[in-house]
Amino acid sequence: MPARLPSLYFRIRDTGASVFRIDTEHRHQRLEMEHLANINMAKGDYRTQGERTATPEEDAAIRDWIATRRQTLDMRARDDVMRLIDALNLTTQWAHGRATDADLDLVTDPLLMAMHDLRATLVRKMADRLDPGED
Repeated sequence: MPARLPSLYFRIRDTGASVFRIDTEHRHQRLEMEHLANINMAKGDYRTQGERTATPEEDAAIRDWIATRRQTLDMRARDDVMRLIDALNLTTQWAHGRATDADLDLVTDPLLMAMHDLRATLVRKMADRLDPGED
Protein backbone atom coordinates (compact mmCIF):
# COMPACT_ATOMS: atom_id res chain seq x y z
CA MET A 1 0.00 0.00 0.00
CA PRO A 2 1.55 3.36 -1.03
CA ALA A 3 2.32 5.93 1.67
CA ARG A 4 -0.03 8.88 1.96
CA LEU A 5 1.49 12.07 0.55
CA PRO A 6 1.65 15.18 2.71
CA SER A 7 -0.85 17.91 1.93
CA LEU A 8 1.91 20.53 1.60
CA TYR A 9 5.30 20.52 -0.09
CA PHE A 10 8.05 22.99 0.92
CA ARG A 11 10.59 23.92 -1.78
CA ILE A 12 13.64 25.41 -0.07
CA ARG A 13 14.97 28.73 -1.39
CA ASP A 14 17.84 30.95 -0.27
CA THR A 15 15.55 33.22 1.73
CA GLY A 16 12.95 30.70 2.87
CA ALA A 17 10.69 28.41 0.90
CA SER A 18 7.82 28.18 -1.54
CA VAL A 19 4.83 26.25 -0.22
CA PHE A 20 2.76 24.12 -2.56
CA ARG A 21 -0.60 22.52 -1.87
CA ILE A 22 -0.58 18.90 -3.06
CA ASP A 23 -3.63 17.61 -4.89
CA THR A 24 -3.84 13.93 -5.83
CA GLU A 25 -7.56 13.88 -6.68
CA HIS A 26 -7.14 14.53 -10.40
CA ARG A 27 -7.98 12.16 -13.21
CA HIS A 28 -5.25 9.83 -14.33
CA GLN A 29 -3.84 9.99 -10.79
CA ARG A 30 -1.63 12.96 -11.58
CA LEU A 31 0.04 14.89 -8.82
CA GLU A 32 -0.85 18.59 -8.96
CA MET A 33 1.05 21.24 -7.01
CA GLU A 34 -0.64 24.61 -6.46
CA HIS A 35 1.66 27.44 -5.33
CA LEU A 36 0.12 28.45 -2.02
CA ALA A 37 2.62 30.76 -0.31
CA ASN A 38 6.17 32.04 0.04
CA ILE A 39 8.00 31.85 3.37
CA ASN A 40 10.43 34.58 4.41
CA MET A 41 12.77 33.05 7.02
CA ALA A 42 14.34 36.41 7.92
CA LYS A 43 10.94 37.67 9.08
CA GLY A 44 9.65 34.28 10.17
CA ASP A 45 6.39 34.68 8.29
CA TYR A 46 4.70 33.82 5.01
CA ARG A 47 2.48 35.40 2.40
CA THR A 48 -0.08 33.55 0.36
CA GLN A 49 0.01 33.84 -3.42
CA GLY A 50 -2.66 35.75 -5.28
CA GLU A 51 -6.18 35.13 -4.00
CA ARG A 52 -5.23 31.90 -2.22
CA THR A 53 -5.75 31.51 1.50
CA ALA A 54 -4.32 28.92 3.84
CA THR A 55 -6.68 26.79 5.88
CA PRO A 56 -6.12 26.79 9.65
CA GLU A 57 -4.45 23.36 9.30
CA GLU A 58 -2.19 24.66 6.52
CA ASP A 59 -1.35 27.76 8.57
CA ALA A 60 -0.35 25.56 11.52
CA ALA A 61 1.71 23.27 9.26
CA ILE A 62 3.52 26.24 7.71
CA ARG A 63 4.27 27.77 11.11
CA ASP A 64 5.53 24.40 12.38
CA TRP A 65 7.74 24.10 9.31
CA ILE A 66 9.16 27.60 9.91
CA ALA A 67 9.98 26.72 13.55
CA THR A 68 11.58 23.40 12.57
CA ARG A 69 13.54 25.00 9.73
CA ARG A 70 14.82 27.73 12.05
CA GLN A 71 16.07 25.03 14.47
CA THR A 72 17.76 23.22 11.58
CA LEU A 73 19.44 26.39 10.33
CA ASP A 74 20.58 27.31 13.86
CA MET A 75 22.03 23.83 14.35
CA ARG A 76 23.85 24.05 11.01
CA ALA A 77 25.24 27.49 11.90
CA ARG A 78 26.66 26.12 15.18
CA ASP A 79 28.11 23.15 13.30
CA ASP A 80 29.70 25.53 10.77
CA VAL A 81 31.40 27.38 13.64
CA MET A 82 32.73 24.14 15.09
CA ARG A 83 34.06 23.21 11.65
CA LEU A 84 35.65 26.66 11.40
CA ILE A 85 37.50 26.02 14.65
CA ASP A 86 38.83 22.79 13.13
CA ALA A 87 39.75 24.64 9.94
CA LEU A 88 41.63 27.32 11.89
CA ASN A 89 43.61 24.66 13.72
CA LEU A 90 44.41 22.88 10.46
CA THR A 91 45.35 26.22 8.87
CA THR A 92 47.72 26.92 11.73
CA GLN A 93 49.36 23.54 11.23
CA TRP A 94 49.56 24.16 7.47
CA ALA A 95 51.14 27.61 7.97
CA HIS A 96 53.57 26.18 10.50
CA GLY A 97 54.74 23.22 8.48
CA ARG A 98 53.78 23.09 4.83
CA ALA A 99 53.03 26.57 3.51
CA THR A 100 55.53 28.19 1.20
CA ASP A 101 56.39 31.87 1.33
CA ALA A 102 54.23 32.39 -1.77
CA ASP A 103 51.32 30.58 -0.08
CA LEU A 104 51.64 32.77 2.99
CA ASP A 105 51.91 35.96 0.89
CA LEU A 106 48.63 35.02 -0.78
CA VAL A 107 46.59 34.33 2.36
CA THR A 108 48.12 36.34 5.22
CA ASP A 109 46.42 39.72 4.78
CA PRO A 110 42.88 38.45 4.06
CA LEU A 111 43.15 35.86 6.83
CA LEU A 112 44.43 38.39 9.37
CA MET A 113 41.64 40.84 8.46
CA ALA A 114 38.96 38.14 8.82
CA MET A 115 40.46 37.00 12.13
CA HIS A 116 40.66 40.60 13.41
CA ASP A 117 37.02 41.20 12.45
CA LEU A 118 35.95 37.97 14.16
CA ARG A 119 37.98 38.74 17.28
CA ALA A 120 36.59 42.27 17.57
CA THR A 121 33.03 40.99 17.21
CA LEU A 122 33.53 38.21 19.76
CA VAL A 123 35.14 40.58 22.30
CA ARG A 124 32.34 43.14 21.86
CA LYS A 125 29.64 40.46 22.26
CA MET A 126 31.39 39.04 25.32
CA ALA A 127 31.57 42.51 26.89
CA ASP A 128 27.86 43.00 26.20
CA ARG A 129 27.07 39.70 27.94
CA LEU A 130 29.23 40.55 30.96
CA ASP A 131 27.78 44.05 31.37
CA PRO A 132 24.28 44.08 29.85
CA GLY A 133 23.32 47.39 31.57
CA GLU A 134 25.64 49.45 29.38
CA ASP A 135 23.67 50.09 26.16
